[in-house]
Amino acid sequence: MPNIKASILSVKRDNKKRAKNAAEKSRVRTASRKVLDAVSAGNAEEAKSLLRVACKTIDQAAANHVYHKNTAARKKSRLARKVNALG
Repeated sequence: MPNIKASILSVKRDNKKRAKNAAEKSRVRTASRKVLDAVSAGNAEEAKSLLRVACKTIDQAAANHVYHKNTAARKKSRLARKVNALG
């Protein structure tokens, strides 16, 4: 544990940010998993509606600087490809 006051505050701030980022990433993974489950079940309509939710979640994470914009675009693209493959 640091002794310097600025370092102590930095550790506190970093812990809060780490928790926020972990929660945001968990939301993205959950939304993506729901889309992939619908795709594997062959449910195209549900997959399309869940894809919209997942894309919104990914965009929000990118806006909060949890993901780089290219990473967010790649995640959305991969999900969209799988949903579009259903037909």
